[in-house]
This record gives sequence, structure tokens and C-alpha cells, in this order.
Amino acid sequence: MFSWEQLEALAPPEPNRSEGPANSQARLRPFGRPLAEIRVVLYRDHHAWCPYCQKVWLWLEEQQVPYQIKKVSMFCYGEKEAWFRQLVPSGMLPALSIDGQMITESDVILLALERSFGVLGGVNGRSIQDSEVLALRELERDLFRAWCTWLCYPGHETEGERLFEIQLQRLEAALEKEQGPFFFTDFSSADLAFVPYLERMNSSLLYYKGYELRKRWPAIDRWFTGLEQRSTYCGTRGDHHTHAHDLPPQMGGCYGNGSAAANYWAARIDAGPWHNLSDAGPPAPGSNPATEALGRVIKHRRTLLEHTPGLSDAALRAALTRLITDDPCAPPPNSDLGLRNLRDRICVPRDMGIHAARLLRAALEQTAALAGSRLPAALPRRHRRDQNPAPFLVHS
Repeated sequence: MFSWEQLEALAPPEPNRSEGPANSQARLRPFGRPLAEIRVVLYRDHHAWCPYCQKVWLWLEEQQVPYQIKKVSMFCYGEKEAWFRQLVPSGMLPALSIDGQMITESDVILLALERSFGVLGGVNGRSIQDSEVLALRELERDLFRAWCTWLCYPGHETEGERLFEIQLQRLEAALEKEQGPFFFTDFSSADLAFVPYLERMNSSLLYYKGYELRKRWPAIDRWFTGLEQRSTYCGTRGDHHTHAHDLPPQMGGCYGNGSAAANYWAARIDAGPWHNLSDAGPPAPGSNPATEALGRVIKHRRTLLEHTPGLSDAALRAALTRLITDDPCAPPPNSDLGLRNLRDRICVPRDMGIHAARLLRAALEQTAALAGSRLPAALPRRHRRDQNPAPFLVHS
């Protein structure tokens, strides 16, 4: 079993979060411009989960508009910060200031950004007020309502799926009009509107209904594949596990259909194996997901050990040794609960990227299996205060 000193020697240096690919840890994104030119401040959630924040965040990354990030707790995860309530009494996220003028509501924010910095995609882009984009945004709302009806209201299985698929047929037809993956020639505001909730639909319906959205709808799968080629999207996306367990308190409940397919996929998303899940393409060329996960755990190990029930120092080092060497490393007896408690609380993209999270979950589960088969308590469904960011902010 590696010591912390040995593990630290194997971890990569902390990357420059301000430059390079999109990521959830950055506090500043100047895109090579002088700091004095930064006119925008984005207020988004610590958890990097809010779908409306994702939409604005992705727009800024695509356009490379220099911006500063200030993070705020969503009430689901912890108490809203008083300083933010003073700025935005409603507590609404996202919020954004341009030249000191505060704006809320994601669509209003996007319109203000478009007026200040130009249309997403430049000369080949489409305004969010373009008539074709507006029609597609209405389709997105119809799809959202059908998804909510199926996912959040038990007892409407057959009709819920039928109504949802009617909207998917419309979406598939809209995407098939172009030879490329997106609604128009290039990624545009139309695609941006669909990103947050289509991503969450893909995850939640697989987990709760056993519905393989990407497998059933080729044009939608091609759209996701196109997104996965964009580092901007890869830095802001979540994964199946994060969405499946963070949606219930936000949606007022998510209900499974009890099918064999749903049980199969829920078990895989929770306990593995995690390879070949439909929430990510291949890792970026030259990346090392294992050392990415190692570096993230090392940075926060003090907080993880203090706030993960049942997790011991030796058990965590055993799992990280397995992560790096891929060789079994026996943890202390009765370590299984603590390791699985940590396994269940890895959040994408807040903590790390999808591929790093998969490898870390696998190492934690494989190491826990050497100590026992006990399962931790189910994750809460009315809130996610078990994910309160406050302890990590104190130690940071």
C-alpha cells in the first residue's frame, strides 16, 4: 500500500484552471486577455449541477468571453450565502453582471450576452431570437414537459412514454435536416438550449426507466457525439450517477418503473461496472484520468476523511493504490462502508471529469469488496445536504 508521500509523487501538478479546457474548479477565465478587460462575473452553483447555470457557463466558454466566477450554494446542497442574498434577494441562479449590472434568469442573461458580445458562433451563428431557433426552443419546452410527466408522476408509464416519444420524434426529425450533428451547420444557440435537460433526460430515464435514449434515436445520439468532441461541453457535463441522484430533490421526485432494464442500469450506475455507459465519449487525447482522480482526492483528502462516514486513512490509500497500479490492495477490516460512502458522493463535473470519476468509483468499489459486502444508507432524495460544500470551502 502506498504512503501519502508516494501517492503525492505520482499525482500531477495542479493545472492552471484559469487557462486550458473548460473546468468546474476555475474562478477566473480570461482566455488570454488582460484582467482589466474582464467585464463579466458569473454567479453559479458550487455543485456545478444547475442546468440553467450550465447553459450560461457553456455560452461563455464557447464564445471565450473573459469572465470571473463566484460560486453560490443551491439550497438543495446547503444554505444560500448571505452576501449573495444581498446582491440577489431572490437567491436565483444563475446570476451574471456585465459592467456591474446584475442580470438573472438564464434566457435574459443569454440575450444580454448576445447583445454585448455577439451571437454564439459568430458570422455563422444564430441569434436566440432567430425564428427557427425560437421554434426549436418551443420544442425543447414541449420535450421537457413530456419528460417531467413520465419521470415525476408515478402510474403514467405507458402514456408517459408515449407522449415523450412523440416529442422525441419531432426532435429526431429536426436533427435529421442537417448532415452534421447539430440543428444547423455549426453548434448554435438552438443546440445550447437543449444541452442541459437532454443530458439529464438521457441519464434519468436510463436509471429510472431503463430507457436507452441514445440507442433508440440515431440523430440524437449523433448530436451527443458531436457535443463530446467539444472540450467546452466536456468540461461542463455531468454523468449518469450525478444526475440520477441530484434530480429527485430538484424535480419533486423521480419514479422508476421497476422493469428489469431499469434495475439493471440503476445497479450498474450505482455499483458498476461503469465502462461503456452512454454519458461520455472517449477520454481526451493525452489525458490521464487515473492521475486526475488521484490529484483531486489528494487535494481534498483531509476534508474527505473528516466528513465521509466510516472512511479511514488506510482504506483511502488502499483504494488510491488500486487506482494507480490496478492491482488489488487490501484495506483494513470493516472498511467497506466508508469506501462505498465516498464512492456514492463523487460528483461530475464538480469533483473531476467523467472518466476520472469512473476509475475512482471502480477503485473504491473493488477495494471495498475486499473488506465486505455491506451497503451504505441510500442517498437522500428530498435534499442533498450530504453534499454541503461548506467543509471544503473552509479547508480551501
